[in-house]
Amino acid sequence: MNQIKYIGMDVHMAMTVIAVLDSKGKLIAESIIETKGLAILDFIKSQRGVIHVTFEEGTQAAWLYDLIRPHVSRVIVCNPPKINQSENKGDKTDARRLAELLRLDSLKAVYHGEHSTQSLKELVYSYLAIVHDRTRIKNRLKALFRGRGISCPGDSVYSPKDRDYWRKQIDNEARRSRADRLWKQLDYLTALSEEAEKDLLKESRKHSAIKILRSIPGIGPLRSAIILGIAVTPHRFRTVKQFWNYCGMAVRTHATGEYEFVEGRVRRSRKQPLVRGLNRNYSRTLKEVFKGAALSVSAGPWKDQYEARVNEGIDPAIVRLALARKISSITLALWKKGERYDAKKLTFKHAA
Repeated sequence: MNQIKYIGMDVHMAMTVIAVLDSKGKLIAESIIETKGLAILDFIKSQRGVIHVTFEEGTQAAWLYDLIRPHVSRVIVCNPPKINQSENKGDKTDARRLAELLRLDSLKAVYHGEHSTQSLKELVYSYLAIVHDRTRIKNRLKALFRGRGISCPGDSVYSPKDRDYWRKQIDNEARRSRADRLWKQLDYLTALSEEAEKDLLKESRKHSAIKILRSIPGIGPLRSAIILGIAVTPHRFRTVKQFWNYCGMAVRTHATGEYEFVEGRVRRSRKQPLVRGLNRNYSRTLKEVFKGAALSVSAGPWKDQYEARVNEGIDPAIVRLALARKISSITLALWKKGERYDAKKLTFKHAA
């Protein structure tokens, strides 16, 4: 009978500390090796039996997962904030703790997989990084003018044709040079973002799920590519509540004293749980995508429904959140079924 071994890896840029436990929790091996593919594979292959491996999510996690997965029975990439920290902190201690939690089946896995979408995922991250950098440059530009008491509402300050006007508003030559460099960075990043978007959309068209996602109101070609690149597959979410949690749209509640004695019997209290807002651990990219989609439909195909609920006295932000949740629900359902959006089947019964 093959022995089961549980390997915990504390991965750093240069070195990786490894601890190996048997099924009874006994430390049977410990090693410090270079964080290089060949060294890691040599250690993994030196172990006999049924091998289970875990390490924390990080910069090298995707590479390590793809490297190790073909050679072991199971790999779990875990989320560091979800792990209870021990009193003592150290590389060897961390590796043993990871191996022990793996042995006890107490780790929640971070999703890694679906090689068919790996190229799309890389292009999504490339595009998003450039867009975020461009946003930073825009913020710095406006901060430069506002810092001198110069009002610059709207997008005129970014426009190449209006730059002579904005340069004249600056009374200091060094500050003008600074603005010129920021404009050059903005122009370069704008061109890069257009190039990255073009590559992303081209790659997305290779996936059949894109046609389903693009058919949903508010989800255009770019948003559908981002959803597919980030979420990868709908089947990793068993329920829509799990998808809402992943997208940052799940409601957090707090309850205590849930049960009471009534006539000698235990029953659930009628006290309502307190709402604590939305969950905080989520994909910010997907939340932005669905919030953007909700904003689009509230001024487009679902404008009447949006205005009807606002006229009922509901806060517009709450209505847009409800629309974002509805769009995400439709997205998950249609993606799982492999069906395109049909407006005739839509109901707004629970939209807000």
